[in-house]
Amino acid sequence: MTSEVLNQTLQSWSNGTLEYSYEVTSARSSEAAQDSDFTDDTNRFTRPWLTFAATATILIMITGIAGNVLTIVALLKCPRVRNVAAAFIISLCVADCLFCVFVLPFNAIRFIEGTWSFGETLCTLVTFMQYGSVGVSLLCITMITINRYIMIAHYSIYSKVYKTTWIMLMIAVCWLFSYGFQIPTLLGVWGKFGYSHQLGTCSILPDDEGRSSKTAMFIIAFLIPCIIIVICYSRIFWVVHKSEKRMKNHSKSQCSIPNNLRAVDPAAPLSTGSSSSANNNSISYTASSSAVKMATRAAAANTDNRDAKAKRNEWRITKMVLAIFLSFVMCYLPITISKIVDKNVSAPVLHIIGYIMLYLSACINPIIYVIMNKQYRQAYKTVLFCRASRLLGFTHAGSSVGDSPHPQHLVAIQDS
Repeated sequence: MTSEVLNQTLQSWSNGTLEYSYEVTSARSSEAAQDSDFTDDTNRFTRPWLTFAATATILIMITGIAGNVLTIVALLKCPRVRNVAAAFIISLCVADCLFCVFVLPFNAIRFIEGTWSFGETLCTLVTFMQYGSVGVSLLCITMITINRYIMIAHYSIYSKVYKTTWIMLMIAVCWLFSYGFQIPTLLGVWGKFGYSHQLGTCSILPDDEGRSSKTAMFIIAFLIPCIIIVICYSRIFWVVHKSEKRMKNHSKSQCSIPNNLRAVDPAAPLSTGSSSSANNNSISYTASSSAVKMATRAAAANTDNRDAKAKRNEWRITKMVLAIFLSFVMCYLPITISKIVDKNVSAPVLHIIGYIMLYLSACINPIIYVIMNKQYRQAYKTVLFCRASRLLGFTHAGSSVGDSPHPQHLVAIQDS
């Protein structure tokens, strides 16, 4: 009897131990499986390249935040560079700042640790911010390009289109469309945000039914804006080319006109007697008429010089926006090509370089402003060195240098 009770007790204790051991093992297996959702890429990227990527990401983040904040302050403080294009550039800088603040720090740590260690929720939110801010950036560049096109090719409707209310509405559309387009993916009804084992990063993944918004997003939020920008710039360069050709022909025709009309003939003899007084009056009237004509010509020349200077500034801004667009495309092409050509990440170095180029787009615009626009350089100096006396006002009433009020025709545009 005693041996039977002892055997039952040992069997019960053994079963309990096995059940407990099974529960612990199952829990640990579940945790390991959950952790493996973010660690399948550790062996794909080598440590030296991860260290390089982390260092580059941190430098880009610091440069991007400093440069974009400086640009925003400069455009707000210096009236000389405060024009319609500046409003869209400020919006572009804000989008780049959000990218640097809410996306790059997490990716830098991802490179340092070799995996994503912030969980599924932050993976979703960071990816949402990344795609949204990128969309805002490209749409703002598109809006600036359209602004340049209307300024140069259709100035008669410029003042009607670019009123304060419409400008604010255009900027709001850029933000609402870019982030609103991500909401179905955020809710998981059209693809989903999550961690990609193959790419080793948080991205857009197919949902449970195999649907993904990546293709539609590429066409609507990237390809179509790029096509619009290319069409606008093709038209801009065509208009400028025709204007320069017309101005050259006009200059040649002016040179062929003989200058045989004179107000006073100094070789003509003066008569005496009663005609002397009349001649004196005639000479006096002729001299005063000549003075009026000279003053009129001087005023016209000054006006033409102002218009030419304003148009040169418009052309500089137009070329600067083109450089911004080209840099944007160059920054996004490497990672796009890598994801298409190397889906299995058999060449991790290409993906690392692609990510760095992608992040570089958030800090390169202020560098372009400094290199290509003298007024922006002066605005940066004003902010950095606190030279309030260098703050310049509007050159025309109700209009800044960036919006010339007298573009009756395009002058031959040459950079000084």
